[in-house]
Amino acid sequence: MEELIQVVFRTFFFYFFIVLLYRIMGKREVGQLGIIDLIISILMAELVAISIEDSQKSLWLTIWPLVLLTALEIGLAFISIKSRTFRALFGGKPSLIVCDGKVNYREMIRQRYSMDDLLLSLRQKEIKDIEEVEYAFLEPNGKLSIFKYNLFHTKTTYPMPLVLDGTINKKTLEYLKKDQDWLIDILAKKHLLVEEVFYAFYKKNKIYLIANQEV
Repeated sequence: MEELIQVVFRTFFFYFFIVLLYRIMGKREVGQLGIIDLIISILMAELVAISIEDSQKSLWLTIWPLVLLTALEIGLAFISIKSRTFRALFGGKPSLIVCDGKVNYREMIRQRYSMDDLLLSLRQKEIKDIEEVEYAFLEPNGKLSIFKYNLFHTKTTYPMPLVLDGTINKKTLEYLKKDQDWLIDILAKKHLLVEEVFYAFYKKNKIYLIANQEV
C-alpha cells in the first residue's frame, strides 16, 4: 500500500513539475519541437518513468537532471538565436519540395521524403493534384508548408531569402543562376557588407534588405 501511495505521489508530482519546466522552456505543442527539443523531451520522459517505477530512489536524483536539461535547452535556444550556423546545424533548414507545380525529386531524395509522404500532406490540405501547388517547403520540424496557385493559376513571386543573419543563402543564388559576387556588388552599391545585413530577399527582380541595427 505504501509503495502504491509513493507511485501515485510521484506521478502527480512529476506531472506538474514537467508542466512547469515546459512553461519555462516556452514550448507550446509537440509539432513545434526541433531535434534538440525532441531529444531533451525524450530524456525527461525517461527520467520521470524510471523515477516513478523505482519509488525507493530519492526524488532529487530525478529533479536535478530535469533542471539541468531545462537549463541546457534554454542555453542552446539562446545560442541558436545568436548563431545561424548552430541553428542550421542542429535545427535544419526548410527544403523546397515543389516549385511551380513541379516536384523537386533531388531534394526529396536528399531529405528522404517519399512521394507517399508528399501525397499524404497534400491530401491533408484537401489538395487533389500536385499541379495545384505553386510552392511547398519541408520545414525542419517535418511539416509541409504549402502555397497554392491563385484563382487564375498565374505565377506569383515568392520572396526568396538571399541573406540571413549575415550569411548568404547559396541555394537562392543557385536558383537565380547568380553568384556571390553579383550579390556582393549590389550590397557594395548600398555601402553594405554581407555581414552587415540582417535579412535580404529577392522578389520581382528586386532585392529588399534590412541592415543590422549596429550599422
